Amino acid sequence: MRSMLFVPADDEKKLGKGAGTGADALILDLEDAVSLARKPAARTLAAQYLTDMLPREGRPILYVRINALDTDLWEDDVAAIGGARPDGVMLPKARSGDDVHKLSIALNMAEERAGVPTGSTRIIAIVTEAPVSLLQLHTYVGSSTRLEGLTWGAEDLSAVLGARTNREDDQRTWTSPYRLARDLTLFTAAAADVQALDTVFVNFRDEEGLRLECQAAVRDGFTGKMAIHPNQVAVMNEAFTPSTTEVELSSEIIRFFADNPEAGVVAIRGHMVDKAHVARAERILARAKSARR
Repeated sequence: MRSMLFVPADDEKKLGKGAGTGADALILDLEDAVSLARKPAARTLAAQYLTDMLPREGRPILYVRINALDTDLWEDDVAAIGGARPDGVMLPKARSGDDVHKLSIALNMAEERAGVPTGSTRIIAIVTEAPVSLLQLHTYVGSSTRLEGLTWGAEDLSAVLGARTNREDDQRTWTSPYRLARDLTLFTAAAADVQALDTVFVNFRDEEGLRLECQAAVRDGFTGKMAIHPNQVAVMNEAFTPSTTEVELSSEIIRFFADNPEAGVVAIRGHMVDKAHVARAERILARAKSARR
């Protein structure tokens, strides 16, 4: 998933436009984008949207962001959307891998009640919104076979920390605490062998700033990014799609070592390459294949 677009689950107009944005995935938001009074209506609309969209050919991947597990709202969220068979659930404000495990058990029960194959609903966890989570990121590794990705959030974290801002004066560069949170999320996702998804870029009018942040994310190993506005989707899809040059070089590296299994370090297109580069080449080709789909 190169781009994941948040859509308020209680906004029928935005839901109606979601599938046409080009986003790889939509996140039907039951949490921050929905007021407490509108939560019941949002659950109903989200379930209906899932029922209507799931059979459609070429639809985006459909996730639902539920409310945090330290609220009295999340169980009603799971009960409402479990039978509608979303592709996945986004877990906000996760505190440790135990929260992922707890959600997985709840999804098991929801799937059994709905007659859905157990384990079919995936989980993406936001792992930096609660400071305690940053102290035990290792617990997400192996927390659930449902875990598909990890992402991070700076807005809630900065509120908890009492920070005046999470960006430098240029409004594009993360300050030190948030660079740390970002990097630890990337390492943890790699350790868990799941997707590393970069956080939102809140200034949706700054296209150049978004492009630079996407390029930095791709450079470092993130495979996608969350969007808060439809206009951000095209920039993300372009940035996270491997270029023709990358695909050709990756194919050449894989072919060479397949044909020469005893080879060590070799020069390919002016670069010294060894078998460690094969894994990176395979990832690039997998991302390119996913982008074509």
